[in-house]
This record gives sequence, structure tokens and C-alpha cells, in this order.
Amino acid sequence: MELIEKANQAALERLLTGDPVLIDVIPAHEAIPALEPGMILHAGPPIEWDRMCGPMKGAIMGIAVLEGWADDLGDAERRARAGDFDFHPNHHFDAVGPMTGMTTVSQPLLVVENKTFGNRAYCAINEGLGKVMRFGGNDAEVLDRLRWLKDSFGPALGRAIRSMGGLPLKPIIARGLSMGDEMHQRNVACSGLTLRALAPALADTADDTAELSRALAFIAGNDQFFLNIAMGLGKAITDPMNGIEGCSIVTAMSRNGTDFGIRVSGTSEQWFTAPVEMPDGLYFPGYSEKDANPDMGDSAIVETIGLGGFAMGASPAVAGFVGAGAASEAGHFTRRMGEITVTENAEWTIPAMDYLGVPTGIDIRLVVETGLAPTINTGIAHREPGIGQVGAGVVRAPMPCFTQALTTFADTLGVS
Repeated sequence: MELIEKANQAALERLLTGDPVLIDVIPAHEAIPALEPGMILHAGPPIEWDRMCGPMKGAIMGIAVLEGWADDLGDAERRARAGDFDFHPNHHFDAVGPMTGMTTVSQPLLVVENKTFGNRAYCAINEGLGKVMRFGGNDAEVLDRLRWLKDSFGPALGRAIRSMGGLPLKPIIARGLSMGDEMHQRNVACSGLTLRALAPALADTADDTAELSRALAFIAGNDQFFLNIAMGLGKAITDPMNGIEGCSIVTAMSRNGTDFGIRVSGTSEQWFTAPVEMPDGLYFPGYSEKDANPDMGDSAIVETIGLGGFAMGASPAVAGFVGAGAASEAGHFTRRMGEITVTENAEWTIPAMDYLGVPTGIDIRLVVETGLAPTINTGIAHREPGIGQVGAGVVRAPMPCFTQALTTFADTLGVS
């Protein structure tokens, strides 16, 4: 239909002309005024305590203790079960969060502004590797690190970014693709590029050399530091696509460890959900599939904009790491995703694939027509709360999300 084609082109123009810039780090209650004590934003579509997976519950228990809403983890669990906390998806508040995706009032949030359209998106700072809250960790080490991010690192990072006048992000993505990143499981290059850009400003605005040293070491030792920035970027440039009548392009993909959900431009903010699937991947020593939790996190926003599993051809090293086959097969994933997208992004190209632009604009019609579900690169959390990451892999978005979305989309257009 001509209406759909025009709507899709309008949406793609908004996506591709977006200008995301990292402009600040501020407390969540300042970034999101509607966020109140007792509110917990989480990854994925809406879900209540009784249906939450183990790592999601573990993270909620930990964040409740961190915020002072519970005396200990046991008290937090009792309060959560009693309905004392108010749960909402990050996506409902212009935010995203990796894996469990915890966002609460006191946390420092990265602020990404889309300069073209003036909208902002928010994401917590990446905690680092090992046992972390995004994978359900909630012990003293995890909470102490989060306190340091809130009290020291976050404010220092905000001062540095403001002193620079912001950090444009699209050029970093473009360069990262040429250096082997795909921006979901591999962020080594982009994290390094970001550190190089931030280091002088961090030094110029520091008032404590010991804390400066710790901040620089934290970024340098965290290969996934850029992931959360890329997620904020993804949210900032997809949000202007929402609500275009007749548009069949996906604006969000997200999972909470129980349900996988998508949103489509032409059906506005409605979620289409299906049971989330198990990742297929590699496990850390001592762990296996029996330990794994189903997929979770808002981080699939990067696949929504053509990165992650869609840009696997830029990152052959990731193919082996996530169990997706030989490095030589990485380009196969990118080409397959090109069959369900509307265009390529000429600004984000893959040199190893003759500068092919990353496949961009997932069309629900093409997904259903081809039977090809989006490929997502992901981390794997232990199914029990408090343990953390046990591996990494690849997961497919469940097809029922797209068939439901297409049925509803057709109804909005009066098509049977």
C-alpha cells in the first residue's frame, strides 16, 4: 500500500537524520520527574512480581536495599510480594536498561539528547563486568559499586561531559564498526574511543586525583562501558518514529526474562508479547544450559537500529564468542537481517562486507512473510537471583510478537 510505503519512508528519515549526543549524567529523579520513591523501572514489557524471573527478582531486592526501602534482601522480598513497590517498564519513561534494567530515583543516568528532534533518552551507567545487578547480583560488593557510581563516578562523569559541551555519538558508532564492534556483545573499540574523548575532560574537572585514577581505571577495565551509551542512543533516535499512521517499522524490542515485547510505529505504544526464548550460546566454566535464565533486557534496542546481531558482519570475533558459528559466518547473520529490514544505513557501514550499510528498519510485514525473526546478541544470566552472568549467546525474537503486531496493524488500516 502506498500509505505504508510513505509512512515507512517518513519513519526512516526520522531515524537516519537523528543526531544523538551524550550531554550529561544526572540523578534519575531529575531526569524523570515522574519517578518517585518506591517506583522501580525494569527492562521489558509490563510485568508483576509473581511472574518475574529469578534474576529480575534478585535485582529488585538489591535495588530496594540500595535505596533504603528495605532493611535487607529478605525484607525487600517480603515488601515486593506485598505490593509495596510500583513496577513499570523503562520504555514508558523514555529510558532503557540492560538485562534486569533497574532504574530508581537516586541512580545516575546517562542523558542522550537527539539534537534533531529535541527528545531525550536515559540509561544507567554500565556497572562493569562480573557479578553485577543487571544480571541479578545483589550482594554487598554489588551495592557498594552502585553507591560509588551514584556518589562519585556519576557526578564526575557528568561534570566532564558538560565541560565538553556533549559527546556526539554517531561518529563513534561508525568508527567502532570499522574496528570490530557490533555494539551489543562487543564494545571494546567504542569504549576505548569514549575513554579517549572523556579522559582530558575528566582530568580537567577532577578535584581528587585518587578518584580520577579510579574513574579512568573503571572505564578502561570495562569493555562493555559503551553498551549503555549505545542503548540511550538507540532509544533517542527510535522514539521520534513512534505513532506514524501506517508505519510498519519496529520501534522497540525488549524482554524481561519472562516475556518478549515489541512496539511498532503505526500502533503507537501498544506492546505485542510472547514468551521469551532461551539463548543459544557459550557458558562460563562450571555453568551450562540448565543454569540459564531466558533472555532479558532493553538492550535489543540496538538491534532495532541495525546494530548488535544485525551488524555481526563487522565483528567476526563475536560470532565465536556467542556460539553463533565460525568467524567466517558472521556476515551471514547481517545478510539475513537485510531480508527483514527496509534499508541500509549509509553512515554506519561494515568495511569487511564491502562497506555494506547495517540493515535498518525492521518491517513486521517482512518478518512474517519470510519467517525470519530478528537475531539478537545477548548475555546470559543465571536463573537464580544473586548469582549473575553465566555466559553469552544469540537469541531469536519470538515470531508470535510479529504476527500479533501485523494483525493489529492491519486492523488499524481496515485491512482483513
